[in-house]
Amino acid sequence: MSDHATETFVAHRNLLFTVAYEMLGSAADAEDVLQETWLRWVKVDSEDVRDERAYLVRITTRLALNRLRTMKRRKEAYVGPWLPEPLLTTPDVAEDVELAESVSMALMLVLETLAPTERAVFVLREVFDLGYDEIADAVGKTPAAVRQIAHRARRHVDARRPRETVSARETRAVLDSFRRALEGRDLQGLLDVLAPDVVVVGDGGGVKQAALRPVSGAGKVVRFILGGLGKTTQRITVDPTTVNGNPGFVVRLDGELDGVMAIRFDDGRISGLYYVRNPAKLTRLASETPLTLR
Repeated sequence: MSDHATETFVAHRNLLFTVAYEMLGSAADAEDVLQETWLRWVKVDSEDVRDERAYLVRITTRLALNRLRTMKRRKEAYVGPWLPEPLLTTPDVAEDVELAESVSMALMLVLETLAPTERAVFVLREVFDLGYDEIADAVGKTPAAVRQIAHRARRHVDARRPRETVSARETRAVLDSFRRALEGRDLQGLLDVLAPDVVVVGDGGGVKQAALRPVSGAGKVVRFILGGLGKTTQRITVDPTTVNGNPGFVVRLDGELDGVMAIRFDDGRISGLYYVRNPAKLTRLASETPLTLR
């Protein structure tokens, strides 16, 4: 193992983690992929590598693609909806509009609807702006095939993106109102900030209680939220944070972590609430995770 190999890997580690995480939606699996990437990288003769960054991205992509295919069986056996593992992210992630959108819970869920190769191609092309030839090497397809896959995946994702970007000031106002309504168990306050077609998706993984199917429609969502809160006498606190580069909350009951909530906005209102309660997905909340596109 040379010092150069180590320095090169460390220099690109955040990028490689971001690639793997966007493909897998699981930080734990992304870390495993990085470990495998490292083990392969140290065996490579660097003199044979023309572009070290591209080479590392290619290894990571291939390993992540293999893991993504095996994860499909795990997700099929999962109890209730499967949500990506939430990450507390650094301020620079939120400031990078392109990066923040690419790792948002809303877009990550859209990526879940793509086939594995489509997801890899979309991520590498639309998020990391790799050339078709580079992507072809990474996914084992011809450049022509990659172009077709990229077009199909882009059309699929574009049809499901959030409809507009909400200003930071507007976002803060809506989030403050939602937080107060949630902590105060205020029915009308919740209705005032939720879009008519709002959807709540909960992920308890069969360990914590959560709806086994998404709940949609403002009335049903409010009844669901207040019904759940009505079953506990514990004090609820909702602390604003940045989840996957976007506004979110850490929710505690009597000071104990209950879950992480990511928020989606459309037309100035909350249109998506993604609440992760599965303890296995809440292990990375002690510190922020650095992500990068470069």
